[in-house]
Amino acid sequence: MTGAIAYEEVAHTGLERLGLTVASEHLDGAAQRAAAEQWSYSHFLGYLLHGEIEHRHQRTVETNLRFAKFPYLKRLEDFDFTAQPSLDRRLIEELATGRFLHEGRNVILLGPPGVGKTHLAIALGLVTCELGHRAYFTSAIDLAHKLTKAVDNNRLHREMRYLMQPRLLILDEVGYLQFDPIQASLLFQVICQRYQREQTVCLTSNKAFADWGHVFAEDAVMASAALDRLLHRSTVINITGDSYRMSEKRKAGRSDKAARAKEVPTG
Repeated sequence: MTGAIAYEEVAHTGLERLGLTVASEHLDGAAQRAAAEQWSYSHFLGYLLHGEIEHRHQRTVETNLRFAKFPYLKRLEDFDFTAQPSLDRRLIEELATGRFLHEGRNVILLGPPGVGKTHLAIALGLVTCELGHRAYFTSAIDLAHKLTKAVDNNRLHREMRYLMQPRLLILDEVGYLQFDPIQASLLFQVICQRYQREQTVCLTSNKAFADWGHVFAEDAVMASAALDRLLHRSTVINITGDSYRMSEKRKAGRSDKAARAKEVPTG
């Protein structure tokens, strides 16, 4: 009996020293259930560690979400595919497996404003976080401003190293505002370095590739070089549907018109 008690104490102490605090908390209950149900040793160990693994994974996801800086959370199941018939749902579901991350494959979402590009980008970022990887979200112009400030403060190297950390870098709204030559050059450096490391970029843009010279400060050569790296390993998704906001506005307008038509004049 004394030996058994000693082993129980060693088990608790050992689990806590190894940092397995959740397993330690559930040890007594798991041991009682194992005895009652005659579990094998491997079944008992697996049961005990499962809660620890789940707890650690959840903490990792929470840390990843804080790092990601998403402006809001959107999931793929929240996306209205019926409103965007041009979108291949099977392709989006394939991306949701996270295989593109392991392949170092970029995802480029093109289309006019309001068709759900940012929603899809954030949803893929959320998938990345839940798979245990880091993602980082930024608009292209915000990143350009941040890197320009880093140059002024002599800390560009540190910022670039930071941008190499996430498994997925989401660059939102490329092309909505034109970069100046310095900003264009800095963004090009980010694209080049992540390409060399085979790290994934998810990019949204309202500009066709033919217009990227204008985006990159009228530097067609730089734009072509950036596209060459982005498209080498990539999935390009072109969304051609209507803006959700415009669709909702039209629906509201029709509803108001129908309501007015039903009004009965008085007097």
